[in-house]
Amino acid sequence: MRFLPVNLNAVLVELDDLPQTLALLASLRAEPVAGIEELVPAARTLLITFRPAAIAADELARRVGQRSLDARETRIDKRIEIPVRYDGEDLAEVASLLGITPEEVVRRHTGSDYTVAFTGFAPGFAYLSGGHPSLNVPRRPVPRTRIPAGAVGLAGSFSGVYPQASPGGWQIIGTTDTPMWDLSRETPALLQPGDTVRFVDATAQPRAEPVAVAPAPSRPAAVEGGCAFEIRTAGLQALLQDGGRPGQARQGVSASGAMDQRALQAANRLVGNASDTACVEIAHGGFQFACRGEAVVAIAGADGPVTLTRADGAKWPLPRYQPIALADGDMLALGEPCAGMRSYLAVRGGFDIAPVLGSLSTDTLARIGPAAIVVGDLLPVRAVAAGAVVGAPETPPTDLPTVQEEVVLDIVPGPRADWFTADALALLCSQPWVVTPQSNRVGIRLAGEEPLARANHAELPSEGTARGAIQVPPSGQPVLFMADHPLTGGYPVIASVATYHLDRAGQIPINARVRFNPLAAPIAS
Repeated sequence: MRFLPVNLNAVLVELDDLPQTLALLASLRAEPVAGIEELVPAARTLLITFRPAAIAADELARRVGQRSLDARETRIDKRIEIPVRYDGEDLAEVASLLGITPEEVVRRHTGSDYTVAFTGFAPGFAYLSGGHPSLNVPRRPVPRTRIPAGAVGLAGSFSGVYPQASPGGWQIIGTTDTPMWDLSRETPALLQPGDTVRFVDATAQPRAEPVAVAPAPSRPAAVEGGCAFEIRTAGLQALLQDGGRPGQARQGVSASGAMDQRALQAANRLVGNASDTACVEIAHGGFQFACRGEAVVAIAGADGPVTLTRADGAKWPLPRYQPIALADGDMLALGEPCAGMRSYLAVRGGFDIAPVLGSLSTDTLARIGPAAIVVGDLLPVRAVAAGAVVGAPETPPTDLPTVQEEVVLDIVPGPRADWFTADALALLCSQPWVVTPQSNRVGIRLAGEEPLARANHAELPSEGTARGAIQVPPSGQPVLFMADHPLTGGYPVIASVATYHLDRAGQIPINARVRFNPLAAPIAS
């Protein structure tokens, strides 16, 4: 096995094939190594996220490298049949690539069992291995911008079913009405690693009525005598975010959570909450709410104006990074930031809203969690005991990113730096990159005067990706993966932003200029 650097808290183990990957995964699950936090298997790699305070990268590599690749995970004998209408728009093209008829493609696709090897790309998306060995076709050269939910596709030697409408590059050969992801189920993902799957030809059967997708949790109305925030303006984006939902990789779900975790923790500290309690994450300002009842709030993160308007119309500015007592009828408004871009509004007690998979974070890519906050929403506040402790005022950060100055981010080269030309890494760090308006919580899209050139133009099998990964698509213009990034990706990662600069990256405004500073890799590849 080969160990490739990913970040200060992650390594990528490269193996010869899928059976070796699954064997190492089984070994580490059966006998865990203290300090490992998450395992994300893929076709020929295993992404390991760990706590550096518990185990050093070199020691982790030594202990993992001693593992036998003969282990097999104990599996529950579970068999799932998926009826498919073989009417996909790529069916004829797949048949042509293989030199057979469309009918023979269907016969081969339904003639063998598949095994759920791993999950990723989207919640409930399972990579199915096995099947007829001839069904090995490349992804489409140009991905589609939208593939419907239930589309059955082929990519390389894998089969898969898209759980929701999304962009994608798989060859679509059919559709199914069987939901792959349903939050009303105890385990939302239908397909789990190790399950046996069989596709059944249902082309002649009538199309089923669409199944309603479970709506996002509703916001309960404020109880009599309680407190709630009535949203007057929501700005460009206001979401509930907390510490995230780690540990859901088996279902293809990434952690998500606040883009600036330190700001989230500071806001909660100021009002006396647990550090990972959900706050309102406000991008760009323009947020205003009226307090119904009494509350203690605090605002951390970006730097910008905060205005309190009392019920009698009197108004005055308020500082950030200190507790603020609100009376019934008070209105608080956040203006456009002058530094940073995301503010965090905490309330003592937290918001009284039901979690999804153990978290109130809204994952914008996976569409998991409470809906985005909009005008007219009523956010109920959880009651707290009288006299609850609040924190002392804190000193706001002085180095928040702005559009006037270059933002420097440290990076760890790898894991796929060797897929690029000798000049590409130097170019990555020597020229400034502009943050484009297409940037969001999924990724910061960067534009440079000169694109990054690849030396290896082969198709990279999907592998786990970590927050902070700088992935380079064919355009050569990099994308910096952020909180809502996909669990796996198919483009090479040239480097990753160091873990201690991820919160800083989450505050970079649109049109800012970014420059990367390379660090020594924590582990030799």
